[in-house]
Parts: sequence; C-alpha cells; structure tokens
Amino acid sequence: MDNAVCRMFGIEIPVFGFSHCRNVIAEITRAGGLGCLGTAYQTPEQLEIELRWIDEQVGGRPYGVNLMLPKKFESLGGEKPSFEGLPEGHVRWQRELLDAAGIPPLPESERDTLMREELERLHVTPEHAGELLDVALRHPNVKLVVSALGSPPKAILERLRAAGVRVGAMTGAVEHALQHKENGLDLVIAQGTEAAGHTGVVSSMVLWPAVVDAVAPIPVLAAGGIGRGRQMAAAFALGAQGIWCGSIWHGTRESDLSDEMKGLLYAARAGDAVQTRSKTGKPGRMLRSRYTEAWVAPGAPKTLPMPWQSVLNIEARLRIDRARALDHMTCPVGQIVGDITHESSVRQRIYDILDEFAETMSTLPARAGLE
Repeated sequence: MDNAVCRMFGIEIPVFGFSHCRNVIAEITRAGGLGCLGTAYQTPEQLEIELRWIDEQVGGRPYGVNLMLPKKFESLGGEKPSFEGLPEGHVRWQRELLDAAGIPPLPESERDTLMREELERLHVTPEHAGELLDVALRHPNVKLVVSALGSPPKAILERLRAAGVRVGAMTGAVEHALQHKENGLDLVIAQGTEAAGHTGVVSSMVLWPAVVDAVAPIPVLAAGGIGRGRQMAAAFALGAQGIWCGSIWHGTRESDLSDEMKGLLYAARAGDAVQTRSKTGKPGRMLRSRYTEAWVAPGAPKTLPMPWQSVLNIEARLRIDRARALDHMTCPVGQIVGDITHESSVRQRIYDILDEFAETMSTLPARAGLE
C-alpha cells in the first residue's frame, strides 16, 4: 500500500499498533506497520532497555512511542504522586473491599517494597514525560511520538520538530482535533468510544469522518473497534488513511499478559468492555470485573483525579494479581474484545486484517450494485 501515512514514515502498510509490550511493537514493525510503545509504566532506565531491544529487532525500521501528557495534574498531598498523599477514606474502603472478597493482603515483609517499585514505574507527570522523551530522542528509529491526552506542550513540540520526529495525538472529539491542527501536528488519531483506555463518548462511525473533515489535509488514523479487515475498509471509506489498533494484540502469543488474563479476554463479549474511572480517574474502557463494578456501586467513594487514582489502585492490583482473583482481574480493552477468542500471532492478526480488507475492497462495488 502507498498513501500519505505510508510515505510519511516509509512503511509498507498503514497499520499502527499500540502496546505496552516490546515484543508486540517489534513484530508489528517487522510486519511492515508501525508499532508504538506505551511508556506510562516505564522508568527512563527501563525505557532505554526496551528501546535498545526494539532497535535490535526491527533492522532500522521506524517505530514510535506513546507519552501520557495530561493537561490537568492535581496534587493532593504533595507535588508528586505518593502513597502518603492518598485520602485515608479511599485507602480504607479499597482494603475493606478486597478483604471482604477474601483476597489476602500483601505480606508485611514485602508490601512497602512492592508498592514503591510500582509507584516508581508510574510515569504520568509532565516531569516524567520529559525524562522519557530524553530517552526516546536518543534512538534514531523512533520516528513518531504520540500524545495520549491532548496536544504536547509547546516545549516538547519544539524539541520533537527539531529532532525530525513526527508528532501525533489522540482525540475523541472534534474540538480537540481542531486544537491538534492549530498546533501543527503531523497526524491525528480519531479514537471512537469503542476503544480501550481513555476514550470519549462519540462512536467511531460518527467521529472518524467528522475529524477527517475538521483537520484536512492532516492525515487521520482511525481507532476504536478495529480488529478486522471490514472495519479497516470502513475506516478508509470514512476518510482515514490508516488504522490504529491496540486491543487486538492482547490475545497474541507475543503479548505479555498473563495466561489468566488472556483467558478472561477470550471468554469476554463486546459488552464486557465498560467505561470506568477506576484505573486512572479519567474515563477509560476496561474489562468488566468485580473491582470495576465496585467503583460504581452505592456507597463507593468518588474516584480520585489523575494520577492519584492510579496510585491508589497499585495495592489493589498487586493483591488481585498475587491471589489470581479472576473475578476481580481487569485490563484496558475495547469492545473488539468479542473478536479476541483465541491465541494467534501478531503477524497472523495483521495478515488476517489485510486479507479481509483486500477481499472487502474488491467485492464492494458488486455488493453496492456499482458494477
């Protein structure tokens, strides 16, 4: 394939894949697309290790990184996220919730160390983003930086432009897409509410063409509910020049999700991917579980602002994972989860998408009565 985004990055297919797993990123990139590594849970030291490994795997092909750049950052009990800054009532409610479910507390001898290590990995403040950017810019194969929460700040934009790195940003609303255009971004990722992670409320079918029209001639990648070739064809029909996929890689053998988590995804249906604030404090789509449901039950406290909700649920996540409490386990996933029914490889997923896309495009005129 040869269109604007393929030429922009020198890639063979306009398939962009997001994942926190380096194996997935490398495989997407080797297959001719462009993988984009999530960095929200990376220290600068760990990101350096990950990017060096990817560099070794992709043979000079371009790839990207995704940075969490929240415009609104609140300090509750201090300038930086800390356990000491958490409201006591929230901590107590969460512990009582897990205690009542029979999920054991963390061993006293390990608890503080485990939680501190997880807190050190949580990089979602402006200062953290700058540290991660420093690492990314040391790697010449990083050709794209995507901001997950709005346009990057001016200082970061200037650094990226000076380094010759393309800049993109996610959007779930036309007004945000217009801000990206005003800021001179290279591409916009229009993410419908069907997607995993932080999402708006507008569906892909409505959002994609509206964003395409609003930011033209900037190329748009379509995200949200894409896991098959027919969905890719729909994205192109609505004006997109590429697709951005995340959830579909969860069920692949390259994914670093646990076997238990993969099993839950294989059994889930589209309606089991629900919007919740329980992970980060911002609306995000996750796999429904007893933990996500507890946060919207009567008597639940109000979720904390970003990044404090993420700090709060560190202990819960550690307890749930250690106990392998399947009914409380969750992860970000979009409504395409209903199509994630068995393990496959990243490369096979891409081939399946492209095969169905080609078949759809070749037979569409006949089905539409245009031949």
